Amino acid sequence: MPRSALVIGGTRNLGPDLVAALRARGDLVTVLNRGVTLDDLPADIERLRADRSDAATLGTALRGRSFELVVDTTLYTGADAAAIGTILEGRTGRYIFWSTGQVYLVRTGLAPPFHESDYDGSLMADPGAERALDRENWLYGIGKRDAEDALRAAWRRSGFPCVSLRMPMINSARDHYHRLAAYVYRLLDGGPILVPDDQHRLRLRHVFGGDVIAATLRAADPSVPAGSSLNIAQDETLTLEEMLAPVGAALARVVRLVRVPRATLEARRLLPSCSPWSGRWMSAPANERSKAVLGLRYTPVRDYLPPLIEAARGVPLPLVPGYARRAEELGLGNLHPGAAE
Repeated sequence: MPRSALVIGGTRNLGPDLVAALRARGDLVTVLNRGVTLDDLPADIERLRADRSDAATLGTALRGRSFELVVDTTLYTGADAAAIGTILEGRTGRYIFWSTGQVYLVRTGLAPPFHESDYDGSLMADPGAERALDRENWLYGIGKRDAEDALRAAWRRSGFPCVSLRMPMINSARDHYHRLAAYVYRLLDGGPILVPDDQHRLRLRHVFGGDVIAATLRAADPSVPAGSSLNIAQDETLTLEEMLAPVGAALARVVRLVRVPRATLEARRLLPSCSPWSGRWMSAPANERSKAVLGLRYTPVRDYLPPLIEAARGVPLPLVPGYARRAEELGLGNLHPGAAE
């Protein structure tokens, strides 16, 4: 008998792939969102309309409905988590929350790779409005922590069957931020890529979107303990140069990086667009527990990047992050020729 599944969100990035995967295994899928974002979901998908941050309209949209599985892809605050936990109490067999590895980055005294046991502990203070980029990322991590905490409180209170999947940066063909395209177009034009001067200290541990979908389906199994949290991340921990090497090879271009003081790039608001994988707010979660609990085998970077590179080549130029200021980047790069690699 088909299982009922609700996807909250479902229109951008991994949403359509998640819906397709659920339907492929025979689930009857319903999608709930505001109906603002255009999508290419199948016409026969049942759609519910509500702003998930408006508890009253959300409750109305879900009144009398029960689902064996709920996947929440657009949950960012503790208040919204508390609301959905109340609305769906006793009306779902499994609730999966797409969380983030940034829940570790707002902790103090941690060094990557981050394990699930690193969650508890003291938190960073608000960076303040004068550090706008840091504060934006801090608020994101704090908000996701508040959501996880509210869901766990619902689990302890009434057995709300939640599982949180903590993910780092997700690489996918539908990435609506077009981060890979930012590198592809800059490599294709033959110019250097500007990176911050502390790039050598940063390590990347992303995840392939297809592996996030696989993890979500496996986390839906009742054998996965409710109330638990799992890190979802690729096996490789790479430098930016190592991550870009297969991109350059696929495009037949030499990868040239020019190091510029991070403060300069931030002051000119060229970051993160000029190098989206150079942020200091990118987590590097350890993945051993998810492999043990979910039986996952993560797709190697060398295998998942080629089709994503082709997809990135098809991104319209006006959508490529920061590319309208490419001449400014190249001019700044000329001021730092000794920093080229």
